[in-house]
Amino acid sequence: MDWSHLLSLKRIASPFSSSDVRTSFQRDYDRIVFSSAFRRLQNKTQVFPLPGSQMVHNRLTHSLEVASVGRSIARMTTQKLVEVHPELREVLNDIDTAVAAACLAHDMGNPPFGHSGEDAISSFFKDGKGKELQSMVRPEQWTDLVAFEGNANAFRLLTHQFQGRRPGGFSLTATTLATLIKYPYPSTNGGKRKKYNVFYSELSDFESVMKECGIPRLEKENVVYARHPLSYMMEASDDICYLILDMEDAHKRGIVSTKAVEDCFLSFFRPDDDASFFKYKEEVYLEVTDVNERIAFLRAMLINKLVNCVSDIFVEHYDAIMEGGFVGSLIQYLPEHEEQALNKCRDESVKDIYRHPSVVKIELTGFNVIGNLLGDFTDALLYPYTAYNKKLLSLMPEQFKSPAVDVYAKVQSVIDFISNMTDLYAVQLYKDLRGID
Repeated sequence: MDWSHLLSLKRIASPFSSSDVRTSFQRDYDRIVFSSAFRRLQNKTQVFPLPGSQMVHNRLTHSLEVASVGRSIARMTTQKLVEVHPELREVLNDIDTAVAAACLAHDMGNPPFGHSGEDAISSFFKDGKGKELQSMVRPEQWTDLVAFEGNANAFRLLTHQFQGRRPGGFSLTATTLATLIKYPYPSTNGGKRKKYNVFYSELSDFESVMKECGIPRLEKENVVYARHPLSYMMEASDDICYLILDMEDAHKRGIVSTKAVEDCFLSFFRPDDDASFFKYKEEVYLEVTDVNERIAFLRAMLINKLVNCVSDIFVEHYDAIMEGGFVGSLIQYLPEHEEQALNKCRDESVKDIYRHPSVVKIELTGFNVIGNLLGDFTDALLYPYTAYNKKLLSLMPEQFKSPAVDVYAKVQSVIDFISNMTDLYAVQLYKDLRGID
C-alpha cells in the first residue's frame, strides 16, 4: 500500500460541490459532528445506566474522547515516522483529522443499551420470533441478522441512501470510511472471525472504498481485505479509552474503590524508568486532595503514556502494516510490563464493572425492549394491511420506510429504525405500545 492511494479524497457519492477553507477530512469531521445520528449518541448507554446523578460516560462523550486520543496518536506517530521516513512529512500532515473523524463515527451504528443491544438484535433472529424469517432470506443475508454487528451498522449508516436522503449517505471520503473499518470483511467470512464490518447490502460500497484506497484483497473466496493503516490508530484510541474511562466511571459510582483504581493505573508505570512521573505525582497529590481529581490526573498521565506506546508500536511494525501483513491490534503488542498492567485492569473491569447488577439490569432491559420492538415492527412491515399494523407503521419516520419488496431489505429498515433510537426513546415507545404508564 502507498499513501498516495491510502489518503484518497474521493467520496462515494457527492452530488453537491463546495469549496471552503477546510480540508476534505475536516469536512468529514464536521459532517459527523453536525449530524442528528451523532447527537443521538448522548442518550445511548456506554456501560452504566442513563441518566443518573453521577455524570458517567455515554456514547457521545466516549466518542469525543476517542477522537481526541486518536488525534494525539496520529500526530505522535507522524512525528516519529518522519524521523525515519522524512519524505512522508508533507504526505501525512492531515491524517490526525481523518483518524479523529473515524473515531467520532466508530460507535454511530451501535443500538440502544450498549453492547447488549447488539446481542438482543442477534438473539431475536437466532433464538426468538425472528427465527421464522430464515427461509425468506439468502444465507449470506441471514448471517448479518443472527450476528448483528454495530461496526457494520456504522458503515451502513454512513454510506446507505435512506429514503428521501441524498446518495452516498454522509458522502465521506474513502479514507475516513476505510479508517473506520476494523474488520474488513462481511459476515460471511468462513466462520473464522467473530466480528465483521460490512453487511451484505453494503458489500459493493465496501469494495469500492477499499479499491479506491489501494487496499489489497487477502482472501478472494471470503472477500477479506487488508486493513487501512490508520484504522489501527482508531482502534487503539478506542481500546485505550473504554478500559480506562470505564474504571473512572465505576469509581465515581462507588463500584470500585479509589485504592483499586489507583493501583490499577499506577501499575502501568515503572518505579525506575518513570521516576520523574512518581515525583510529579507526589507534587500534584500535595496540592490536589479531591479523590476524583486525583483519579482524573492519573487517567490523563496514563493515556499520554499509552499514546506514546502505541505510536512506537506503529512505527516499529510500519513495514508489516503497509504490506497488509500485520496481525492483531496495536494494543496487543504493548511491552510486557504495560501488557500485564492492561490485563490487570481488564480483569478488574470484568469482575467488578461489567458484571455489576446495574449494568446487568440495563442489559436485560435492552433484551426485552429491543426484542419486542423488533417483533412489532417486523410484523408490521411484512403484513402491513391490518388496522393495527397500519397505525404502527405511521410511527416510523419516512427515511426508514424502504420501498424494496424483499424481506431482507424490510427487516433491515426495522433494524435501522430501532438501532438509531436512544435508550430513553426505545423504552418510552415500548411502554406506549403496551399501555404501561
